[in-house]
This record gives sequence, C-alpha cells and structure tokens, in this order.
Amino acid sequence: MIAVMRKAPGVGLAAPQIGVPLKIIVLEDTKEYISYARKEEIEAQDRRPFDLLVILNPKLRNLSDKKAIFFEGCLSVEGFRAAVERYLEVEVSGLGQDGQPIKLEARGWQARILQHECDHLDGILYVDKMVKRTFRTVENLELPLPVGCPPLGVS
Repeated sequence: MIAVMRKAPGVGLAAPQIGVPLKIIVLEDTKEYISYARKEEIEAQDRRPFDLLVILNPKLRNLSDKKAIFFEGCLSVEGFRAAVERYLEVEVSGLGQDGQPIKLEARGWQARILQHECDHLDGILYVDKMVKRTFRTVENLELPLPVGCPPLGVS
C-alpha cells in the first residue's frame, strides 16, 4: 500500500482502493508534496509535513464542530477535484503498523486526509460529499467558484 501511494503519488490510500478488503489506511505528507502548493493555500489549509502513518481498524472522533471547505482529489478519481467540507480537528485510534494501539490528534490537512481515507473504508468517495457545482478537472482548478457556492476556507 505504501509503495502504491508513493508511486501515484498521493498523500493517502485505503486498502479497498487497491482491492484489499481490510480496514487499513496509510498516509503521509512530505515537504516535497507541500512545495507544489501555493504558499497561501498551504497556510489556509494548515498543511504541515508528517511522517508515514499506517493505521489498522481506524476509528475517528471529531474534536470540535469547526469545519473547512477545500478542494480535494483522490487516486480513485484521477484528474478531478471538488470542494469538500470536513472537520478541522479529529482524533484517530486504531492499531499501528506494529500491531500496538495508537491514538493521535490531527488538525488541518492531516485531519482532512484521515477523514478522506476513513471514508473509503465505508465505501464513500469524496464525490459523494462534494459541493457538486465545484467538481472540475485539475486544469480548471483556478476558475472561480460558481455563484451560490460556499467560499473555500474555514467556516
């Protein structure tokens, strides 16, 4: 899973995405991946690098009601993006790569990745949660949002 995620390249992957019927997610965000984004975007998304996480049977818990809307993509829907509303802070618990219990709090972009990957374990894709009128190709990301769409950022 790690090799597939890195080769894509992506910042997360869930086992069902590659045909493995297990509740396993992997995620990491590197300085290199972050360097491809605009500085304003990195700051708005609260995006920071973090080391590889492998979580078996992850369980998410929201730590606050605060949410944000940002564009997301997915290795399962390559070449497209859409705005999705997600919680800003979550706690995840499960088993680590070594089989030992883990629990961590995540915020910002890491929290978004965790929610995105855990959705895959329940058969949910970001397109099921997207602000529908924001769905677009990667080449059209810079186009303005349609009238009536909620603004990007923290709500």
